[in-house]
Amino acid sequence: MTSNKREKSLIVIQLSGGNDYLNTVVPYSDGKYYDSRSVVNIPQDKVIKIDDRLGFHPSMGPVKSLWNEGKVAVINGIGYENPNRSHFRSMDIWHTAEPDTIGKEGWLGRAIRDIDPQGDNVLTGINFGRGLPRALAVPGVSVASVGDLETYGLFPDVQDEELRMFTLEAFSRMYGNTAGRDPVMELLGRTGQDALQSADILRTAPAMYSSSVEYGPDSLAQNVKAISQVFHANLGARVLYTQHGPFDTHSGELASHAKLWDEVAGSIGCLMDDLKEHGTEDDATILVFSEFGRRIKDNGSGSDHGSGGVAFMIGGAVSGGMYGEYPSLAEAEQIEGDLRSNNDFRSVYTEILEDWLDLDAPSIVNGQFEKHGILKS
Repeated sequence: MTSNKREKSLIVIQLSGGNDYLNTVVPYSDGKYYDSRSVVNIPQDKVIKIDDRLGFHPSMGPVKSLWNEGKVAVINGIGYENPNRSHFRSMDIWHTAEPDTIGKEGWLGRAIRDIDPQGDNVLTGINFGRGLPRALAVPGVSVASVGDLETYGLFPDVQDEELRMFTLEAFSRMYGNTAGRDPVMELLGRTGQDALQSADILRTAPAMYSSSVEYGPDSLAQNVKAISQVFHANLGARVLYTQHGPFDTHSGELASHAKLWDEVAGSIGCLMDDLKEHGTEDDATILVFSEFGRRIKDNGSGSDHGSGGVAFMIGGAVSGGMYGEYPSLAEAEQIEGDLRSNNDFRSVYTEILEDWLDLDAPSIVNGQFEKHGILKS
């Protein structure tokens, strides 16, 4: 199942819960930031300065190193019109690329369908973690969801090998030869067969991987390591997805946000080192996003649901720099106490789809959106 041709792949890291934009890319030279964030702020002398206006959170050292190499694009003020402060609705909007209606298909699921319309490779799209993000969900599109790559497979808890082989054989017979049955049984049959096939293929990935990079022990680092293992096994995976959180920092934010970004930045740094070691840093692009930012004013211990956020694109093919204007903190420019987004998230999706995955973007993102020019031609 391996391919000799290296296709470009997209790696997505979802920051679940609403990452605090103001404390991630900090407007440390703006007095209104410290006026609004009297408690939950990053002191000027702790900010990792980017320029004379903005700087990264102090836990983002590995990201700053990649910024210095020109491999980090910061997309400021990203979001959508008429912001929604519900985690579920806002994430649903990001996942389906449909802000005004309830979408039925995930944008990356549509992309996977266009990449592999016949469904020849059950590993075109893979999620690392429990469950399946809606971004990847489209009826008829097979996406593997891997909890632990080392033990991934069917019935891994059956210790006796002979019993396990018997169980797998029974499973195969149960879900095989479904043609001509009713639609529900056909769907179950395809799902079962896809699960068997993806398990067989993915089981080979760790043994095909060798690296000097040492990933951290946290769950994100281990998922990102698994992403690297599968990517470098060259199994035809084009979309590799994982998520981390919770970034829902209503209280105790300073400590929890620092820990979260230590894990995110550390994982990204390790992944980029891994790609560089394997000579593949121009073959994968990383997208980091969250469903919304937090409110401008803190609540004394944390920050509540807001709008206007930040996204990152990272990789060897990325033209690093700032994209879009940092939203104003002036009261007249706020939207109900929130930052006003000025970058439609579908512009970033459009660029990824057209300039990285070579797909037709309008049919996937439901319209035409101006690109930023983040990816090198």
